[in-house]
Parts: sequence; structure tokens; C-alpha cells
Amino acid sequence: MASPLFTPLTLRGLTLANRIAMSPMLMYMAEDDGCVTDRHFVHYGARALGGCGLVMSEVVAVEAAGRISHHDLGLWHDDQVAGLRRVVDFVHDCGGAFGVQLAHAGRKAKLRSQPLAPSALPYADDFATPAALRSEDIERLRAGYRAAARRALAAGVDLLEIHAAHGYLLHSFLAPLSNRRDDAWGGSLEGRARLVLEVVAAVREVWPAERPLAVRLTALDFVDGGVTIDEGLWLAARLVEAGVDLLDVTTGNLVPGHAAPVYPGYQVQYAERVRAATGCAVATVGSLASADLMEEILGAGRVDLVCVGRELIRNPNWPIECARRAGVDIALAIPTYARATGPYERGF
Repeated sequence: MASPLFTPLTLRGLTLANRIAMSPMLMYMAEDDGCVTDRHFVHYGARALGGCGLVMSEVVAVEAAGRISHHDLGLWHDDQVAGLRRVVDFVHDCGGAFGVQLAHAGRKAKLRSQPLAPSALPYADDFATPAALRSEDIERLRAGYRAAARRALAAGVDLLEIHAAHGYLLHSFLAPLSNRRDDAWGGSLEGRARLVLEVVAAVREVWPAERPLAVRLTALDFVDGGVTIDEGLWLAARLVEAGVDLLDVTTGNLVPGHAAPVYPGYQVQYAERVRAATGCAVATVGSLASADLMEEILGAGRVDLVCVGRELIRNPNWPIECARRAGVDIALAIPTYARATGPYERGF
């Protein structure tokens, strides 16, 4: 019997060997220049060797002011391309695909400079009050996303994901709680969603037609003034119309202390609703550590891709172990890794 977890997934011209994606996870290992270090190379390379179909980068800032910290990766300068290219080439050599998550921290930034946001409202009491973006700042942002996409292409990246969730800049534009603007980027849902759709359009202009584009999308927030499920579904449909191929569905965290109750697979229901409403491929994330659970949600057609975080930090070879338990032989860059998944034997 075929294993849903190890069934290929095709998105435009990209075919993933399996449905396991390494979820974007901040490592805070960069220097102030935002360039890839040897630690990044080993970190991502280990998960490619372990059999992930898709290795996703952590948040990659589109401008220096858009970092969460001074230890974040970036693609705001051409000097940042070469290190990323080295990682991408290695992941390809292992038979995997590499994706980059483009983002702007917005009011969640903790930098020496003042953060930026749709309105001058701090994320929390211990965060700095941001400067409200002017129209010329928004134009610079669109150009920044477009330029970062070009640099990702130069690095050989297979898939781009635009982060529009978890309280970062694009998410904060979507919610009335954090967006009090009265211009074209505020007010109505269409106004609040304008920047996200403009960023998608700007990226799609330079991102080749054969390469997939994803968005990490908030289906709903758990706070008054946050994104509602109806608004999340409306935006999902608009994103698909704009050329998005994969919706990476998550929830909450617009403000501290407001998130969904956590249990294994707790966000699957929201991804499933987005898939049913749009017909678009969806990914799910959050407390996914059981291969049996993943087989169920993939096999039932509830989602198309599972994003695994902490389990891959604990065990980079987790996909190999899952394949062995499912009775599937997968291609490995280092075939002798498969020896570690069999029964314990003494000797050499």
C-alpha cells in the first residue's frame, strides 16, 4: 500500500519527493550582515540528508529594518546571495527542494532602529512604538520584496513563501486591531488586504511561472479586532486568484496571549477549510510529530503538505525513520543512513 506521506507533490514545475517539509524556524545564527553562516549550512543540510522533501528557510528579511533581530538572515543585498546558493545547491544534491520565507517583522522587530507598522501601535508593552508607514515607505517595501525574490531566484531557490501571519508586518495590515489607517491601505477588508496582494503581485512579476509561490496565511485570530475566519477565507481566495500555489495555513499571534488551544494537529481544521473553499493546495503546521497522524490527514485529502518543526530539530533523520516504518524505500544522498533505522545489532 502506498504511503500518503511519501507520495510526490507537484506544484507548478516543482515536484517534491514527499510531503514532509521542514517548517520555517528562526535560528538567530546570522551576523549583522544577514548572510548565511556555516552553522546555517549544516543546519539545513542535515535535514536535506535526513530525507525532507522540502527544506524551508527561517524568516528571511527583505530589508535590514525588517528583521526581528540583528541575527536574522536577509536578502536585501546582493552579497547575501552566495551563501544561500551554497545551501540550495547542497539540498539539491541531496534530492530535496529548498524554499525561502520572505518577511518583514514590522512592529515585532527588536532592533536598534524604530520598527515600522501600519499604525503607531506597539506589539506589546515591552516593544517599541513603531512608526506608521508612509505611502513612499510602502512603495519601498514592494520594491524590497521584488528585489529579494530576484535574489532568491539567483540563488536557485525552488519555492518562495511570503509570510503574512504571526503578527509580522503583512499580518498586522490585515487586522483592524493593528491597522487604524484611513487611507487606501486601511479601513475596509479590501483596503487592509491591499498590501499583501500588492506584495504577491510584485513578487509574481519576477518569480518565474514554473516556480511555485506560497503564502503563510492567518486563517483567523483569537482576539476581537483580529482576522475572522470569513476574512481569512476571503483573502485565501484572492491570493489564489493572484497566482499563489500553496497556502501555508496558521492562526493567531497577532498579539501576545491570543492563539488556538494546542494539541496534535490543532491547526489542520483551518487548513482543511481553506482547501475546501479555494481548491488550492494547503500546508498545515503545529504540534505535528506523529507519522500516523500525518498519514491520516494526508490520506484523507485534508491537506497536501505537512510542515514539521520541533521533531526535525530533535531528529534530523526523522523522515528516514518514518519511511522505514511505512515500508517505503526512499532515495538517500548517503544510503548507509538507512542502516540507522533498522533493528539494533551489535558489532560493525
